Amino acid sequence: MEIRHLQYIAEIVRCNSFTKAAEALHITQPTISKMIKNLENELNFEVFDRDGKPIKLTAAGKAIYDYAVPILELFDNLQTEINDLAYLKKGSIRIGLPPMAGSSFFPSVLKSFQDRYPGIAIKLAEDGAKKVEEQVAEGALDVGVVLWPVDETLFESFQLVSDRLKVLLHPSHPLAASKQITLNELANERFILFNSDFALHDRIINECQAIGFDPHIVYESSQWDFIGEMVAENLGIAMLPERICALLDSAKVSTVPLVQPVIPWRLAMVWKRTGYLSLATREWIAFNKERFASQ
Repeated sequence: MEIRHLQYIAEIVRCNSFTKAAEALHITQPTISKMIKNLENELNFEVFDRDGKPIKLTAAGKAIYDYAVPILELFDNLQTEINDLAYLKKGSIRIGLPPMAGSSFFPSVLKSFQDRYPGIAIKLAEDGAKKVEEQVAEGALDVGVVLWPVDETLFESFQLVSDRLKVLLHPSHPLAASKQITLNELANERFILFNSDFALHDRIINECQAIGFDPHIVYESSQWDFIGEMVAENLGIAMLPERICALLDSAKVSTVPLVQPVIPWRLAMVWKRTGYLSLATREWIAFNKERFASQ
């Protein structure tokens, strides 16, 4: 028994005629009659009582018909679901975003994507880049934004934006008026960092250790704006990307380019190199490639 047998039986009952059912199904009357006869031979019982008119189902035929109606409804729903996914009318994407990336770049990206694909549900997880990378690797997220470079044996990726860190200081700080600051000049400062879930946490510590000192960390946070406010209260110095610094109140904090070394801040979109990617996720990746290629 095949799904088309159920479709033929349901259509014959609806039309109360083999001929009209054949017309509705765009096949010939002999074809539909032969298909039903072949099914009856396979099952060893008749589906329709052909003695007289109107056409009636046998008891066995009624049992088949009663099951056929919900089965065909589910089959139609399945076809609709597949078509919707194929044309990106439905689906969902789990996306991981670090707070700085989320606030700076993605609100407008998300708006444009949802305008194009209103049926796709987007589930956002805001966390540090290290945590996002772990969750993508574990399959808890479909795609995520992390700091470049990435493990190319584990992830497919492309770069989104490139930036560099600047130093945040209270306006009264002796270095606030400098044109640039070397990392060595900050050896005795009180550092305010992102917490250990953020890739910048380890990167800043490693850069300090590379030139011979361990930074004196007094506060850690998961929010860049809170870090800015702590600097504004003269609780310490911090380092944030240039694009984020531009969002801070210049009357409260001073920002100075960091040199020797320059610490880059490059964002990349990553997804697992192996495993299934949904149509919606593939379209999100393609959409962002196109969007960020122009930036």
